[in-house]
Amino acid sequence: MDLHSLVMKLVASALLLTASLLACVSEPVEPSGVDWVNRIDVAAGGAHQGPWRGNQSEFHYVDDPTVTVDGEGAVAVAWVDQVGKDVVFQAFDPEGVRRFETPVNVSRSPAVFSWLPKMVTPSDDPDAVYVLWQEIVFSGGTHGGDIFFARSTDAGKSFDEPINLSNSLAGDGKGRLTRKYWHNGSLDLAIGPAGTLLAAWTEYEGRLWLSRSTDGGQSFSEPLHVAGGDEAPARGPSLAVGSDGDLFLAWTVREDEVADIHLTRSTDAGLSFDAPWTPVESDGHPDGAKISVDPEGTVHLAYVEGSGSLLDRHRIRYTRSTDGARSFEQPREMSSSLPREIEGGSFPALSLDGQGAVFLVWELHVTGSFRPRGLGFTVSRDGGRTFAAPSVIPGSAEPELGENGSRQGALMKKLAVDATGRIAVVNSTFLQDEASHVWLYRGELVGR
Repeated sequence: MDLHSLVMKLVASALLLTASLLACVSEPVEPSGVDWVNRIDVAAGGAHQGPWRGNQSEFHYVDDPTVTVDGEGAVAVAWVDQVGKDVVFQAFDPEGVRRFETPVNVSRSPAVFSWLPKMVTPSDDPDAVYVLWQEIVFSGGTHGGDIFFARSTDAGKSFDEPINLSNSLAGDGKGRLTRKYWHNGSLDLAIGPAGTLLAAWTEYEGRLWLSRSTDGGQSFSEPLHVAGGDEAPARGPSLAVGSDGDLFLAWTVREDEVADIHLTRSTDAGLSFDAPWTPVESDGHPDGAKISVDPEGTVHLAYVEGSGSLLDRHRIRYTRSTDGARSFEQPREMSSSLPREIEGGSFPALSLDGQGAVFLVWELHVTGSFRPRGLGFTVSRDGGRTFAAPSVIPGSAEPELGENGSRQGALMKKLAVDATGRIAVVNSTFLQDEASHVWLYRGELVGR
């Protein structure tokens, strides 16, 4: 064989090997055993954020997605169109086909920014959709903010007139870190016993509130002060309901370099709560707590822990309790073993299926970038005893997409799982002066 023929054969072999490696890289089944479907571009917009001028600010981008998935694999997504200042809604059938030609407007308040929605869809009523969000209403207090709710009874084709649940001067929906730094979107929504709707939120002034609806969202109770105040401001509430009807509420107390996660329980569907306690103690600074309860009564808790600074983001930690949250296991780190350019994670999302699997998603932080880019993922198939090696959700961290959105605060709910293990994850991206997007990633556990 002459030299030219040998070189050409080696080149052909190298190309074949490269193609094989690329095929392996593009294989959708991750080390965690999830078969990811091609992402869906839910919404696109500009990428301009002008200086803050209240509700006259020029914000031209899409952001703040949240998601639910039902037992058939149908997905609902709510997000914010910052140009129109409204929360909007879209549904997708199990094949990923949009159900509405244009997104449905939920908030319908174009003069006031509406931010960071949370959403639930009850398993026993396929036509009901419930959405909670923060609206930047300036009503005379030091900070603008109220908590609004709207429901749909026709599977998202239309929404009732929104209800103001907070109606206060205290800057509702803000999760304070310091007097000068906070995240918006400090709120959560859950369905409790007998279909009771439970809405929790915090305010800039520090109090944690809960309001209930026993008539499917037509009306809500006067808010109940659960915990927190100006000297120990509550932040980032997370609600979870067990199969026995017990309601758990977790949050973080801020403006404290060694603040811990706090937890309380209600055994009467949110009419009253036990005295709060600290489920885990940390030498660092935990934040972004997410809580969930499985059918066996095990309480699962995920959070981010910094090394001491209020603004650190480092390790994603997970722990669980098998005795009704009276005691928790030693927390474990979930975000290690990722590529070396990923220096840490923040703000986890936690969800469970009905077969003992625990799913975790979190924001990824790349070395040299202040804002996150992409989403980390892991799953436990044995109720939280062991977890798969963490991975990056395919297509979520591509440099050409820019950084993750969440430009008004990272207290979001980006993950939903149905009882069989179908996964829906949302994220937003922002590439300055180029484009913003809301993305939907769908997957399913394989090999069960």
